[in-house]
Amino acid sequence: MLSVYNINVWYGAIHAIKNVSFEVNDGEIVALIGANGAGKSTTLKTLSGLLRSRSGSIKFMDTDIMHAPAEKIVEQGLVHVPEGRRIFQQMTVEENLDMGAYTQPKETIASNLERVYEHFPRLAERRRQIAGTLSGGEQQMLAMGRALMANPKLLMLDEPSMGLAPILVEQIFEIIQALHQAGTTILLVEQNAQAALSIATRGYVMETGTITLSGSGQDLLHNDDVRKAYLGG
Repeated sequence: MLSVYNINVWYGAIHAIKNVSFEVNDGEIVALIGANGAGKSTTLKTLSGLLRSRSGSIKFMDTDIMHAPAEKIVEQGLVHVPEGRRIFQQMTVEENLDMGAYTQPKETIASNLERVYEHFPRLAERRRQIAGTLSGGEQQMLAMGRALMANPKLLMLDEPSMGLAPILVEQIFEIIQALHQAGTTILLVEQNAQAALSIATRGYVMETGTITLSGSGQDLLHNDDVRKAYLGG
């Protein structure tokens, strides 16, 4: 579904992403783990067209999206939930969700909205509430729901558990699994390596802009180097 080959991204003079290659197959949850500053978020921004690689290729559904505008990438079904949620604070929950559907035909919006409310009943209860007044967990649900309004074929989630209490982290990961079981392929960037690898089909470990290790989620979960670096074991 997604094939990334030899991408290189700079921030000014800083070489942030160095010859990174990986793939995501249809129906997988693929986890990208690593420490702060490893290049995980930069990688997702590059895939979604917010940053540009100076080399290599990015193909989604066999289409070259290396130089495609961000909105065209969303239209093709590659949708990004950014780190920090980035919801529209002054809009209501439902207005935020409507914004997520800007690439979709008008006749599909109502059914998409109901599907989002099925996944996130709490958003249905708060559909008229101003988004900036939601709790952190509810805002993360809203960010994910807004992305679902675009009918993603591949959903990219950047640090969905960041700043949340443990019980909410558990709920968010349950929702991620439910979305996957409903047919959404997922690329998950997450510092909570234990939680991410526990649900991942496969995973990649990123360090200082390069991918240093890959394997099945369970293999990485039990890898001694990964356990020492990211799992506290």
